[in-house]
Amino acid sequence: MAYKILYFDEALDNVKESKKWYKEQKNGLQNVFASSIKSAIIRVQANPLVFAVRYRNIRIAHPYKFPFSIHFYIDEPRKLIVITNIIHDHRDIETKQ
Repeated sequence: MAYKILYFDEALDNVKESKKWYKEQKNGLQNVFASSIKSAIIRVQANPLVFAVRYRNIRIAHPYKFPFSIHFYIDEPRKLIVITNIIHDHRDIETKQ
């Protein structure tokens, strides 16, 4: 049985914002970015256990062409991959307390 994918809203918002930024840099680049992210997620979906646990229960995958990290965890009983965030590797992140 294949794993289903569930996205946190923040992950989808970050991808949308990044696509807009890449489009502003060069028209069409947003499509290359989206394709790269999608390919990385397909790799995760096909074999999520290949990615090592990095912190808590979270694993991280990287697309080939862009400096982003896809943070996810596996809910094995439900055969679910939960993508908690997709973030730029060099972006300052404010922590919420």
